[in-house]
Amino acid sequence: MKKLVLSLALVAGLGFAASAQTEGAVRKLNIGAEAGLPVGDNSKDNMLAGGSLQFEQPIAKSLNLTVSGGYLSHFLTGDSKDIAKAAGFPTSEGIVPLKAGVKYYFGGNFYAAGEVGAAISTENGGGTALALAPTLGASFSVSDKSSLDFGLRYENWSKDGNSFGFMGLRAAFAFGL
Repeated sequence: MKKLVLSLALVAGLGFAASAQTEGAVRKLNIGAEAGLPVGDNSKDNMLAGGSLQFEQPIAKSLNLTVSGGYLSHFLTGDSKDIAKAAGFPTSEGIVPLKAGVKYYFGGNFYAAGEVGAAISTENGGGTALALAPTLGASFSVSDKSSLDFGLRYENWSKDGNSFGFMGLRAAFAFGL
């Protein structure tokens, strides 16, 4: 919980330190690094890490459509990893999340976003889950055609009545198109 509060404070502080230029209504492509910590019953001894691309197309002054795709490695850590390894089970799984949504910029550099899509397992028989991801973040210019973007999201993957949720942090560099 302390890490979550510190992350939110960092995002807010960076946003206040940035210029007041509104980031919405700008067509851009961004590339980012991602990390995630599972929540609830899934929170022991595992984490996620990877990267993604996101495209934003403005449809109104402060509203952009988004399309994103990437790769996340979901892996075991600590005692769970040792137990799985000893039993001959895999200690990691690849996931390809493909999502579309909207991003609304408010208060200058801050935004709220929501995406829906699919989380596709790269493992045999892993299948595909429904992915839902609400996000809060800040984006601020570093030059005329580029910006830094930091987002904190809760993402949930649901399949066959089961779900897996995690808190994710994304740090990205955006290029204006």
